[in-house]
This record gives sequence, structure tokens and C-alpha cells, in this order.
Amino acid sequence: MSEISLGSWLTYSGGVEADATRACTEAAFDAGINFFDTANVYGRGAAESAWGEILSARPRDSYVLATKVFFPMSDDPADQGLSPAQIARQIDASLTRLKTDHVDLYQAHRFDASVPIEDTIEAFQKVVEQGKARYLGFSEWTPEQIRTAIDIAGPGLFVSSQPQYSMLWQAPEAEVFPLSAANGISQIVWSPLAQGVLTGKYEPGRPAPRGSRFASDTMAVSKDLVYNDATLEAVQRLVPIAEEAGMSMPTLALAWVLRRGEVASAITGASRPEQVHANAAASGVDLPDDLLAAVDRALGDAPVTGPVLAPGADAGIKRR
Repeated sequence: MSEISLGSWLTYSGGVEADATRACTEAAFDAGINFFDTANVYGRGAAESAWGEILSARPRDSYVLATKVFFPMSDDPADQGLSPAQIARQIDASLTRLKTDHVDLYQAHRFDASVPIEDTIEAFQKVVEQGKARYLGFSEWTPEQIRTAIDIAGPGLFVSSQPQYSMLWQAPEAEVFPLSAANGISQIVWSPLAQGVLTGKYEPGRPAPRGSRFASDTMAVSKDLVYNDATLEAVQRLVPIAEEAGMSMPTLALAWVLRRGEVASAITGASRPEQVHANAAASGVDLPDDLLAAVDRALGDAPVTGPVLAPGADAGIKRR
């Protein structure tokens, strides 16, 4: 699948009009992007429905489609999590919205500490056995949760991990990356541009611009850790490095992610076709060792190296 993928978290779930969603999706195909990542909770089905309308017009083997399950889908307290009943219900609902008979990758959006892990594993295995998903993955699981799942079901259960990862959020490198690599699990990372901070558009000493993601407490993830003057100053030190290398800041940040660890694809968001093409340009970009060293020096101690869980992740494990 393509090294750069297109996600739909804050865009195609309702933040971007239908015409722009279609334009960005078409731009993705034009740019060589064939991997599309969504989730049932994005707009509570809106993002899946948008792509169902658009992608169903193309041959099913021309793209790789991933979705996720975990977060609440209604005000009903039972309408969430990774119980066997919820997984069975939500995979069918997702397939209906996506207008397809299968997804290529079905992912646990977070870990559910309220359900015995054996029940969750068996439910996911059943989804694959029924042909509703080709492969399975997880997002923001702790090393302990990953080890437990592997101990129960073997290393072949999951093929992918989806952690937050960027120049500014390097926490998965400590344990998740090596544990995954040892068990044949690759990484599909989210927020590789640190929610736009690594574009260099935010200036230290100034509040987040009105309308930006960091101006909203509900849209920004890990805001205090990636949006502060020390971090923004470190990012500004990257700007001349990118310029000297003849690339944009997004290209530098995305290329950096793709050359670290076992990263199969970096999920990017876009509200305009030109953003899609700009992000796709990072695929295949080589970063020499001296440039990587310069990046490390510029960042200093700004990166979060963990162990830190993403919002919504739970460290517990329930057994039968």
C-alpha cells in the first residue's frame, strides 16, 4: 500500500464539504495514494458514508480500505467498546456505509479494558473468518496489551499498529516499535505532522490562530505537549534545514516518519487537493544521515519520548 495515506478524522467527518471530500479523494488516486483510513466514530458514520459514495464508483481492488471500532456511536452507554456484540454490529454498519462487502483492515480504535481480551480477540477473528475484513490491527495499545494479545492468539492475529508518531511524538520508538517488529506487525502512524505544528505555520509567543485546530480544546490532541513555546521554537529551527535541503516542512516531517522504525504508511489529512499532492510528494524522499543529525540537534529535548498514552487509551487488561 502507499507510504502516504489519506485519513478522514477531522475533515470528511463533517469539517469539509462533500465536493472538497471528493476532490481530495480523487487527488489521492492521482498522486498514487491507494490507502484510505477512516473509523465508524468519525462523524458517527459520516466519514464512512462519504467515502462509501465516492470509493464505490471505483474497482474494489484499486484501493486499500481501513476502518476502526471502539468509541461511542450513540448516547446509549452500551453502544461502544469491543464486546463481541458491538464488534459484530459495528462491522456490518461500517460495511453498509462504505458500500462494500469487506474492508482490508479492521482495527481496534483503542483497547477495551471492560471486556475480557479473549472475547475481543475471538470476535475480531470471526470478522475475518466471515470475510468481512481481510486483516486486523489496533491503535494506541500499550506494550502489555500487545503482548497479552499475542500470547493468547499468536503473532499472526494483528498485522498493524496505529500509534501517534511524529518528529515531536517519538514515544512509540521505546517499546511499541520493537515489540511490533519482533512479531511481524508494522506501523500505520497518525498525526505525522503533529496536527499541523510541523508545517511551521505556528509561531512561538502567539496564541493559536482563530479557527485552527489548537484553538479548540476538542480538536487538538495532546495540546500541552506539542503546542508550547519551547516546541514551537524547536520547529522554527527546522525551517532553514528544510529550506537548505530544498523541501517543504511537511515533506521533511513526513519523510522523517517514513524512514524511522517499521512505518508502512503515514496517515495525512487534507482539505484541499493541493495538500494531498504535497503530502504524497514525501514518499520516496531520501534523508541523508547528516540531515537527520541536523534535525535531532534542532529538536533538542522537544520530542515526547514516552511512555505516554494517547487520549482514550486505557492501560488495563481484563481476562476471563
